[in-house]
Amino acid sequence: MTIKKVAVYGAGSWGTALALQLARQQIGVLLWDIKPAHIKTIEAARENAQYLPHAHFPDTLHCSANLIELLDYAEHQLIVVPSHGFRQLLQNIKANIKPHHHIIWASKGLEVDSGKLLHQVLQEELPNFKNYAVISGPTFAGEVAQGLPTAMTVASQHASLAKQIAQAFMSNNFRVYTSDDVIGVELGGAIKNILAIAAGISDGLGFGANARAAIITRGLAEMIRLGKAMGSQAETMMGLAGVGDLVLTCTDDQSRNRRLGIALGEGKSCHTAMKEIGQAVEGVKSSQAINLLAQNIGVEMPICEHVHQILHQGLSAHHAVSSLLTPRVKSEF
Repeated sequence: MTIKKVAVYGAGSWGTALALQLARQQIGVLLWDIKPAHIKTIEAARENAQYLPHAHFPDTLHCSANLIELLDYAEHQLIVVPSHGFRQLLQNIKANIKPHHHIIWASKGLEVDSGKLLHQVLQEELPNFKNYAVISGPTFAGEVAQGLPTAMTVASQHASLAKQIAQAFMSNNFRVYTSDDVIGVELGGAIKNILAIAAGISDGLGFGANARAAIITRGLAEMIRLGKAMGSQAETMMGLAGVGDLVLTCTDDQSRNRRLGIALGEGKSCHTAMKEIGQAVEGVKSSQAINLLAQNIGVEMPICEHVHQILHQGLSAHHAVSSLLTPRVKSEF
């Protein structure tokens, strides 16, 4: 089955970028946001000037603040709200979810208070719902909006659904790979944000490229270790949704998580840095969730733990990174 329409929830930079990519493939898109005034503004302007200025909306992309309208509009429901709003959105729409609907999400993170993956949240809210998939990969919204070359992964336990979604996004400049490892793709998208904060802190402290490379590499080991404990495939962490996204967010200043880390390394407070960035920084909340998850299942994740302590327990950034880089003789694997 070819996807002809998609309802997209979340008109931030990433949700809008994905909506643009779909609409450019002549797929009908209806875009929603929790702020009706924002929806009204971008529909009238035919662009999301706040987050993606100069990316004009194709005729196939329109906006609505009415959740019922989105559910009636398309079989495929794409959720791109921040992870901490995922459960609330499901609660708002679940009374009107029908058996023919498919739920896809491109939100990167876990539920903060519980440490649950988003597919677990979905299963709690919609216990009999099986038609779901997750999208992730090394993607900056601004580059997607500009039509620059991009690749990502879509994971679902239903191969036919993953293939449908991949084909919907695919274009000459946009490559999509499929996977059945939902857990691995979710974890990669969440943990990389925390590690990008760590890499940014190191750079903000002036510790250099060697230290950044060490943090990325040892961070990848933490991703693989947690993924293995959760039942994901090691290959997933070596792909686009794992190391691909990790390298992107740790090394490019388009990453809000990396920019937050740089500011912390330079001595700014988390509150000040986030205010300057002006958009959600998923790694801040994800650090709480991943720390809780790692503790619950007994997985050692020292880099993620130190970032959590910096963000939420007042640990000195210099002390944390210095501690991580202190010589200790141990096996690499």
